[in-house]
Amino acid sequence: QVQLVESGGGLVQAGDSLRLSCAASGRTFIRYAMGWFRQAPGKEREFVATSSWSGGVTSYADSVKGRFTISRDNAKNTVYLQMNSLKAEDTAVYYCAAGSGGGSWNTPRYYDYWGQGTQVTVSS
Repeated sequence: QVQLVESGGGLVQAGDSLRLSCAASGRTFIRYAMGWFRQAPGKEREFVATSSWSGGVTSYADSVKGRFTISRDNAKNTVYLQMNSLKAEDTAVYYCAAGSGGGSWNTPRYYDYWGQGTQVTVSS
């Protein structure tokens, strides 16, 4: 069992930066790929970024590539999402997730555990 708690969301202006954190409980954190998804009002949850268990392999949605960076510190059981050059369209609730397989890792079904989400609002 893994419990995930996100933090770091807030209200910022376009062009600003934010760093989201996701703290995981449980000794098996290192076994899981960690992903970030987001969901805007009236839209489906969409993939943002993901990282392999070691952090050596990462993947990003085209919409955030070059602006967002996912990283993880396995010693601290924490995964981060550094978000730079934020745009109004990045406004959403951001969720972190832990997964170990079952389809493509850029889809929600890959992930077994989810956090409660943190709101990011970017004003233009």
